[in-house]
Amino acid sequence: MSSIDDRLDFSMLADLFLIHGSMQSPAFLDGRLCAELALHDLTAEAWLEEVCIGLGVEQPRDRESAETLLDWRRQTLEALADSALNYEPLLPDELFSLAERARGLQEWTLGFLEVLEDAGDTPRKHWSDALSEAITDLAGLAQMETDLDESSENENDLFALTEHARMAAMLLYTEQHPGQPQVETETTTRH
Repeated sequence: MSSIDDRLDFSMLADLFLIHGSMQSPAFLDGRLCAELALHDLTAEAWLEEVCIGLGVEQPRDRESAETLLDWRRQTLEALADSALNYEPLLPDELFSLAERARGLQEWTLGFLEVLEDAGDTPRKHWSDALSEAITDLAGLAQMETDLDESSENENDLFALTEHARMAAMLLYTEQHPGQPQVETETTTRH
């Protein structure tokens, strides 16, 4: 398990994207990555190929770049599968304006929902009501206004929306991977 300090952040990946000539936000691909890890066994090779297509390159420019992109997949999978439920979407942090952070959340949501839409109705048949509702709510989040003024109220709202996206992602993963992570259930046995 990698420590929190070793975790890739949005700025690191945005810089890596720029080195590859892409102005695309890593948030969109992170949303896709999260949903793909939840729905499929996304191999490292398939992920690397998808990122390269997203960046508009045939392959990462060097070994270090490839390792960073593969670490992104590994760290996301570890966080989703961890019983501490500490998965966090890869989004712009507080160094970015509120509008940029809202746009990052919107892009993450669009990537996440794109994978779910591509998967069709088959996985949805087995979803709990809570998951179905969370995903429906995300569709509204994808349409949100991102030109936010800097205010504590907007900051709090964005935090709540980000938390909703995070919970929807973890719920999708845990429902698609029963027993991974091992989390406490709400039902308890009475003696």
